[in-house]
Amino acid sequence: MKEISGIIRNKKGTSFPLIVAVTLALVIIFCGISEYLRLMIIAQGVRDAVQSAVISTVNDSYDDVFHGVREGYSGAYQPSADEFEESLDYGDIYGRLDKLLGLRQENGSHVKYAGNAVEFRLSGLSIDLENMPFAPESPDNSKGFLADAGISLEVPVSFGRKSLPPMKINLKVKAKYMPLF
Repeated sequence: MKEISGIIRNKKGTSFPLIVAVTLALVIIFCGISEYLRLMIIAQGVRDAVQSAVISTVNDSYDDVFHGVREGYSGAYQPSADEFEESLDYGDIYGRLDKLLGLRQENGSHVKYAGNAVEFRLSGLSIDLENMPFAPESPDNSKGFLADAGISLEVPVSFGRKSLPPMKINLKVKAKYMPLF
């Protein structure tokens, strides 16, 4: 009996549960931080790809740009009989994104897979091309030929699985064409 009561009164090893709890808390915090960084890296990569596709679209409109070098402006116009008509080329941004990111089209959205799991989903692309006015009053090129694009990005969260909703953000990108000389 004295041996059993001596073992019970012994205080060695009492910090073991605390060490386990602190270790688990640190692992959970590290997993949360790494998941946050994963989501930000995916969002940055997709934003860069969208920007590249929009810039390519703006550059494709280059052949339609009227070069008003003497007047100091440019816009997407083509000559038509006695006047110039606006000529905007919206291009195939989704096609470029599919090639750049390796996306597959499914149910109205474009999906990137990592193995069998969905890595991210793109949908709702909107692009607004703003042509420079023909023969503007102020030829300072401040406005230029602008392209504003927006797209919805949805990334499933791998930490927490079904308990956390996917990250959904709207990415916005701007591109501007301006002649150099």
